[in-house]
Amino acid sequence: MTVETLAQRPELDLEAGRRLFAAPVRYVLSVARLDQLPEVGLPEIAFAGRSNVGKSSLLNALVGRSGLARTSHTPGRTQELVFFELGGRLLLVDMPGYGYARAPKAKVETWTKLIFAYLRGRPSLALVCLLIDARHGPKPNDERAMNLLAEAAVPYLVVLTKADLVRPSELAERVADLRRALLRRPAALPEPIVTSAKDRRGLELLRAELAARAAPEPRS
Repeated sequence: MTVETLAQRPELDLEAGRRLFAAPVRYVLSVARLDQLPEVGLPEIAFAGRSNVGKSSLLNALVGRSGLARTSHTPGRTQELVFFELGGRLLLVDMPGYGYARAPKAKVETWTKLIFAYLRGRPSLALVCLLIDARHGPKPNDERAMNLLAEAAVPYLVVLTKADLVRPSELAERVADLRRALLRRPAALPEPIVTSAKDRRGLELLRAELAARAAPEPRS
């Protein structure tokens, strides 16, 4: 059984995902403090994960725009919560990476507090995509994020990134282990999605998952 088969979600509407992510996307704002957050309105989907896990690359691949979210080989490049509006139906939130970053310790601690305060208390947060590097699997900081999301009753979807850099047999084993672990974790969706911004695997499935949480499509 392939990794892609393990991640299948037959109830999802792939065409709805294509329509949503073909819509215009625009930058809204960046915030460094909770009091700068936009008013609650559209559903929000946040992309969280360790520094350099590939959040910005995945966002760019999802919306088909290479320059939308900034990418860098330097961990910690994203330093604020960055909001993008997609088709007037959904807000995508690019978050600072938690864990290692090439920045002063005090600043990294500030980012981390901002991340977890947002995840804990944002009423319009519909889903968190918790990105985990497929080469390494969950790290202690990822476990902490899972625990916090469970405490806050925020649903989250584990998205494995950089799958093109992992041998198929190793990847299948990692996905199987992760699926078993997620069954024991409150708030976690049971099926991880395996992705690669480089070879584009998993993007259609992820788009459909996100579209299922967007505001309704306008009637024609």
